[in-house]
Amino acid sequence: MKKTFPAFFVLLSAVSLLAQNIELVNPSFESTPFQGGEEYFPLRGWLDCGFEGETAPDVQPRALDPIFSVTQEAFAGKTYLGMVTRDNETWERVSQRLSTPLEGGKCYEFSIYLCRSPIYISLSASARNQGEQRTANYTTPIKLRIWGGVGPCARTELLAESNLVKNTRWLRFDFTFHPQQQLSYITLEAFYNTPVLFPYNGNILVDSASAIVEVPCEEEIPVIADVPPPPPPVQRKGEEEVEKDTQSSSSEVKGHFSQLEVKELSVGTTLRIDKLYFKADSANFTPESKPILDDIYLFLKQNPKVVIEVGGHTNGIPPHDYCDKLSTQRAKAVADYLIGRGIEPSRVKYKGYGKRRPIATNKTPEGRKKNQRVEITILSKGGN
Repeated sequence: MKKTFPAFFVLLSAVSLLAQNIELVNPSFESTPFQGGEEYFPLRGWLDCGFEGETAPDVQPRALDPIFSVTQEAFAGKTYLGMVTRDNETWERVSQRLSTPLEGGKCYEFSIYLCRSPIYISLSASARNQGEQRTANYTTPIKLRIWGGVGPCARTELLAESNLVKNTRWLRFDFTFHPQQQLSYITLEAFYNTPVLFPYNGNILVDSASAIVEVPCEEEIPVIADVPPPPPPVQRKGEEEVEKDTQSSSSEVKGHFSQLEVKELSVGTTLRIDKLYFKADSANFTPESKPILDDIYLFLKQNPKVVIEVGGHTNGIPPHDYCDKLSTQRAKAVADYLIGRGIEPSRVKYKGYGKRRPIATNKTPEGRKKNQRVEITILSKGGN
């Protein structure tokens, strides 16, 4: 006799076949409480992806003898992960190979519990770099960034990031992933508030990660083999085109950085960035700036041996200390954006020149507009 099944059972079975639940190994970060060290990282299922010479993330808490004065109880199980950012421009991250890769063009949901410890006492990283032994409280709020990668610790594609984690009790943070290519690894990264004007000491506590669950996409997600070229730069209404200053030793890129031929560029070549806008007296980008920033990222990705300096410049009106600070902050904001997209920090230097290198007169609005700029200088082509 032929068996029949209710319609709802057939529907549920079909849905379960379509959806993929990717279970993480050790999702609640269970281990013996551990103060991060350089020699080993005893957290089952997870790899330490930190900076050379820096300690690994911590497994918290230790009830009788708290590590770094962190006493928060675990949300699930007995332990959780504690990660920090440091004032010497280093931060912590961990990675895990997925049992099933994320597929480009599909959509996934993921949740994790996050909070901040109001006390996280450790040695000051910047002081240690200067040979001093001084403690600091790593308590400034930071965020969690989630990367997908093609290898261990690889930051191939930024899948999601949280808001600043200011809460000191456990809260669930929900994310949706829209990968654009196949990704075999996931990386959890503690990171500063962006754009990063100055690196600072902060902490984030991480517990009870969910499975990564495939869900229907609300709209079609394109599948790509690599990062697509950026759209044409946005021309703001009413904006006048400023002519290239013939006395400048730098050249202004009117098209795409990604279309430049490295072999035609000499070490020391300086390129002015067109269509990069900041809010007044600020290092915060305007939305119109994203196409050119993404285009510079694509140029660096296509030329993996190139090392650049991002140079910030101002007009000559404000005093030197103000110009030095603002130009440095803006140059660093560009560098942080590129590093945040996955470019290795060793390939992106930055420096603020203040008002010391004008390329036009400061007596006219047009000249001041030319002087207030950000430039890219080729420091090394690495044999290209």
